[in-house]
Amino acid sequence: MAVFETRIMHSDGSDLVRQLTGELENFEAIAKCLIPQPWDVPKLRGIDIHGGTLPLNGVVGGDHVIYVDFRERFNLDARIQRAIEDGRLDVVENLKRCQTMGGIAVLDVSGHRMTDAFIAAMLHQAFLLGLIYELDMFGRVTKGLFENLNTRFYDSSDAHKFVSLSYGEISEDAGFRFLSAAQPFPLVFSQKHDRFMEMSQEVCVSFPPLGVLPSLDVTDVQPRKSLLGYKDNYEMNEWVLMGEGDILLLHTDGLVEHSHAGDNYFPGRLEEKVREVKHLAAAEIYEAVKSDLLAFGEPSDDISLVVVKRTTYGDPTLADAASSSDGCSPE
Repeated sequence: MAVFETRIMHSDGSDLVRQLTGELENFEAIAKCLIPQPWDVPKLRGIDIHGGTLPLNGVVGGDHVIYVDFRERFNLDARIQRAIEDGRLDVVENLKRCQTMGGIAVLDVSGHRMTDAFIAAMLHQAFLLGLIYELDMFGRVTKGLFENLNTRFYDSSDAHKFVSLSYGEISEDAGFRFLSAAQPFPLVFSQKHDRFMEMSQEVCVSFPPLGVLPSLDVTDVQPRKSLLGYKDNYEMNEWVLMGEGDILLLHTDGLVEHSHAGDNYFPGRLEEKVREVKHLAAAEIYEAVKSDLLAFGEPSDDISLVVVKRTTYGDPTLADAASSSDGCSPE
C-alpha cells in the first residue's frame, strides 16, 4: 500500500512540474512577442537609434524598451486631414511635428524575475493604447497620459511592485523631450569634447516610480487620503543634442549599478568604451558596450541600453550653432 501511495505522489508531482513548466514556457512566448524588433525602431533623418535589454534570468525580465515610430505606427496623414476638417489647427501642427520625431520608452519593473515581465507587458499595452487617444485628442503625447498610467498602477498593483520609467521623444532637429519617473538620467557623449557632458539640474527633473504615489490632478482619482501624500504633476525635460556625432544613452539602473570585485563599470569604463567606438553606428556602439560590460563582470540585474546618435544635421543653421556650442544644452 505504501509503495502504491508513493507512486501516486510521484506521478502527481511530475504532472505538476510539467504543468508549471508549460505555463512558464507559454508566458515566456507571450512576453517575447513584446520584445522590440529592428523594424520597430524610429527611422529619422540624421538620427541613428539602436538598443536592447540583457535580462538577468531567461529571455525576458523586468526591463523593457518600447519604440514609437509615429509615421509607421499611426496613420498621421488621416489624422491631420480629420483635424483640418474639424478646424483643430493646434492638433494639425502637433501631428505634423510627430512626422519628424520618434518616441522611446525605457522601463524597469521592481524585481528581475521572468514573471516580472507580466507587469512590463501590462504597461506596454496600456501605454500604446493610450497613445492612440493622445494623438486623437491632442495630436501629441501629453503628461496626462503618464498621470493616468500612474493612477492606474497605483490602484491596481501591490505596494512592493512599481515601475521606473523614462519616455523621450527625439526629433530630426535633435531636440530631446523626456519625462523621468525614477529612471537614471540619459547620458550625452559629446563628439567635440570627447566625454560625457554634465547637464544642469534645471533640466534634470525626476519623479517617483509609477504606482508609488497617486496623482492628484486626475479626473478619476479615488476620494481617499494617501499616507505618503501625492505626487507632483509631471514635467518634461527639454534637451538639445547639438553636435554631429553626439551620442545619447538611455539606460536603466542595472547599468549604473554594474560592478565587479568592488570596481564600478559606470561611468568611467563606460565612457572609455564609448570614446573608443564613438565613430561607429548606433548598433555597433550598442554591441561594443554590451560585450564590454559582460567582459567586465556578471550582471546582477537586468540591463537596458538605447543608443541614439546624431549623424547629420537636418537644418544647416544648426551646424553653425553647434560650432560655438559645448555640444549639448537645454533648449
